[in-house]
Amino acid sequence: MINPPASFRWLRRAVLLLLLVFTLTPVAVMLSSSLKPLQDVQGPWRWVPSHLTLRPYVDIWSTVPLARYFTNSLIVAGSATALSVLIAILAGYAVSRYRFRGRRLFTVTVLSTQMFPGILFLLPLFLIFVNIGNSTGVALYGSRGGLILTYLTFSLPFSIWMLVGYFDSIPRDLDEAAAVDGCGPVRTLLRIVVPAAIPGIVAVAVYAFMTAWGEVLFASVMTNDETRTLAVGLQGYATQTDVYWNQVMAASLVVSIPVVAGFLLLQRYLVAGLTAGAVK
Repeated sequence: MINPPASFRWLRRAVLLLLLVFTLTPVAVMLSSSLKPLQDVQGPWRWVPSHLTLRPYVDIWSTVPLARYFTNSLIVAGSATALSVLIAILAGYAVSRYRFRGRRLFTVTVLSTQMFPGILFLLPLFLIFVNIGNSTGVALYGSRGGLILTYLTFSLPFSIWMLVGYFDSIPRDLDEAAAVDGCGPVRTLLRIVVPAAIPGIVAVAVYAFMTAWGEVLFASVMTNDETRTLAVGLQGYATQTDVYWNQVMAASLVVSIPVVAGFLLLQRYLVAGLTAGAVK
């Protein structure tokens, strides 16, 4: 292996250091602002607070119903992720392992949905949910279920496309060996393919969860006061007369903990390949 020259190594370190500073500076500003009284945040900026206080972390739960928003986000994002992963596994396995009429059309259709911006679906989905509620009595507009279905339309096409590619990379010899041992298609999927595709499934789950957790546009239209999610609920810290910046920063840090913790716990699966050496 040829070692890079010393000048290149120092340049790489400088670039990485610059990117690190660029990434951590907003986090440092948020942390510093969340530990200040409101008057100190609105006054001249100081990196080190003159008066440290944890009061913003206490007040965030009473200024707005943050716990309710947090629960709604967990339910919506978790349900959308679980459904997206389940449907994508079944659809991806069928497209990857079977040849059937309309297979290519299905694949092209799934990919073509990614060509359109999400805002184009806002009015059609709104009208569909309202008409379904008026005709059948099933309340989709303003409910968690309607928001879950909305997020499925975003994450499911990409999830299917990604898992099809991942399943294609798994040797078919594994399926044939399982068939010789008496496994049917379902047992082969559950016992052979899914364990070997854990990195791809985790990547799909992370993508689906992040899509649902941080979405603002559809959540602001498709929810009401009871079903509002965090992405929209954080706007409640701004009133007609003032903005509670210290509470906004504290709440932003608190709601980021599940996403950051989950990513740190699952990041090794995003780069791991569990199929290497599976077939001799």
